[in-house]
Amino acid sequence: MASSGLAVAATASSAWLCCPNHHIHTSSSRSRKHLLLHGLYGSAPARTRYSSCNFIHNVMSRYYICFVVNGGEPCRGRRPPVWTAAAATAAAPADTAASARREQVEIARSLNAWVEENMLPLLTPVDSAWQPHDFLPCSAAGGGEALAAFTEGVAELRAGAAGVPDEVLVCLVGNMVTEEALPTYQSMGNRAEGLADGTGVSPLPWARWLRGWTAEENRHGDLLNRYLYLSGRVDMRQVEATVHRLLRNGMEMLAPASPYHGLIYGAFQERATFISHGHTARLAGQHGDRALAKICGVIAADERRHEAGYTMASGRLFELDPDGMARALADVMRGKVTMPGQLMSDGRDGDGEHSLFARFSAVAERAGVYTARDYGDLVEHFVRRWRVAELAAGLSGEGRRAQEYLCGLAPKIRRMEELAHRRAARIEPAMARFSWIFDRPVMLG
Repeated sequence: MASSGLAVAATASSAWLCCPNHHIHTSSSRSRKHLLLHGLYGSAPARTRYSSCNFIHNVMSRYYICFVVNGGEPCRGRRPPVWTAAAATAAAPADTAASARREQVEIARSLNAWVEENMLPLLTPVDSAWQPHDFLPCSAAGGGEALAAFTEGVAELRAGAAGVPDEVLVCLVGNMVTEEALPTYQSMGNRAEGLADGTGVSPLPWARWLRGWTAEENRHGDLLNRYLYLSGRVDMRQVEATVHRLLRNGMEMLAPASPYHGLIYGAFQERATFISHGHTARLAGQHGDRALAKICGVIAADERRHEAGYTMASGRLFELDPDGMARALADVMRGKVTMPGQLMSDGRDGDGEHSLFARFSAVAERAGVYTARDYGDLVEHFVRRWRVAELAAGLSGEGRRAQEYLCGLAPKIRRMEELAHRRAARIEPAMARFSWIFDRPVMLG
């Protein structure tokens, strides 16, 4: 558990869940998904052992606060799904899973025209997009006047940065380090069949979205890196070595690598990052650093646009396959999700609560950059945005259990948050030194 006291354990028994049959021939089942896929695959329900043991879920922009949340309990007070004769034959679990995955891939691929119309317009044309240079002193070579202007600009930037507290600097560096590991995240996007860029130059809308998203995200790490370099407040060699190690260490990818899981994951990540950068902008402004406030604000705006894309795409899939998406969302919430910054290291940190990531997360909670409350709000937002509670037609027994679990998750997180705060209040706050800021000590949560 993190030293901040934010991880709370809860136990749960495993549950037997039923996989859905997507080809039930009733008038209510002729959804757009059914019409699209009718006859392509014939998947029959199979009982699958679902491990709903404790999971650690961290959603902290691209770094996380740890929660251990109870798995779903059996659905009560709902009618069981009605199976037709066509659904009576049970397939092997592996065959059923493979069939469901193929079906998800086909549905995702069918959205290429929708992506062209609804997601690609969210990407800013290069000629009108902001660039890191727009927010930093101009370093263009020139005569004495150009050098004087650059020197004056750096002095002004440093004067503003001087008032930023160390705890905010730690959060800013953690944000930047995680943004700089972008190659890992593009690799993750290319792992999801149906969404991937199969050739590196594919003209398909999903592939163009992934490349466009990557191009816009690339500016975030560049801008934060250059600001920190010019500020003079951090040990840039230690920061750069942390980026190097994170890219070498990689990231444990989501399993399964389905398009549904990938889009849900993207929506959560983008919103969490929007929240984190937005809070950092607010704190920078409060401490008099207008340049940093503007930098974090423009990055937050990008994350908001990207969140809109992933959220809309997930919402569209909820329309086409409510059962598959409800189960995928529950999988993402229940499963142990290793976040992009989880394996960051400065070469000096330990394991567990002594890891660099754990200490960084604790500082972020205390500083208000990303908190347990933010995570609860995020879960509640997506459950409401995707109208999970309103799903009815097309849900299997497993889908209904996922729905019930999801609708009760935010209140459960809030209860654990209250418990964590009560526990933390009884513990003397610890201090930790960060190599990023020349080993100065910072109070943890």
